[in-house]
Amino acid sequence: MKANSNLLKVALFVLGNVCAMHSFATTIQDTVFINRGQMMAVDSTYIPYFAFNSSSIFNKENSRLIIDTGDTMELTVINTDSLPHGFDIKNYPNIDSVIPANSFAVISFSFDEDGAHIYYDHTFSEGFRYMGLGGMIVSKNASINVQRFYWNMKEHQKEYNETLDQGLAVNWDEYYPEYFTINGNSNPHINTDPIARVVGSVGDTIHIYMVNTGQSLHSIHFHGYHSTIINSTKFPNHVGRSKDTFGVHSMEAVVVELVPDQVGEYPVHDHNLVAVSGGNIYPNGMFLTLLID
Repeated sequence: MKANSNLLKVALFVLGNVCAMHSFATTIQDTVFINRGQMMAVDSTYIPYFAFNSSSIFNKENSRLIIDTGDTMELTVINTDSLPHGFDIKNYPNIDSVIPANSFAVISFSFDEDGAHIYYDHTFSEGFRYMGLGGMIVSKNASINVQRFYWNMKEHQKEYNETLDQGLAVNWDEYYPEYFTINGNSNPHINTDPIARVVGSVGDTIHIYMVNTGQSLHSIHFHGYHSTIINSTKFPNHVGRSKDTFGVHSMEAVVVELVPDQVGEYPVHDHNLVAVSGGNIYPNGMFLTLLID
């Protein structure tokens, strides 16, 4: 009987710890709207565009969905367009949904590890994703004290957006983008985005969440500092590598950790100089600066 009593105590102890670990997990609710509109580029050119927004008012910047690891997000996706659209999460099983025009879907998901993920419209051969319907999910470990910044990278060729907007196909082999954005902005407007522009101090631990929801590879080069890859959805074997340039492939998410070791303001830009331009004007593209005191 004593042995059985001890086993019961152990079982209750384990059960209590399991319950304690799960007692902090919560379900949070959020909503995104699929909106059609026009993106004003850095040179005031207007481009047909779609976005996942927090309201039914069009905004060229897609909503960031932020969730603590272990929690569940219950997301309502409302399609305000006159065409059906899709919702999927890259590498997340059995979640793809097609949402009829002027309808909605409720989708639940959770993540156990800190990282960045891509949600997007997978329909129309991902043409709608190219036209803007690609956003970032951040699963963060709330127990660690870090500064976080978020970069959703895209690029566009105006003619392709206009063709796709008419429901026609394009030839990606002839794709030559003219506009390059982070969170919907090009330089100099990127540097006014507090979510994108890294501002910190020597010795800070900074996590930069990068997703590439465009068509092209973006090779992001840091001046002044090396950073360490802590998460990659395409190349998990790259975790731990420390360098100053990071190739982020189309539909890849990468998280890097930066611990600045010197004071200064240093550029960050795409290593492809075309991507640093906007409407053929340099440096009105994928270019911003880090500001460290």
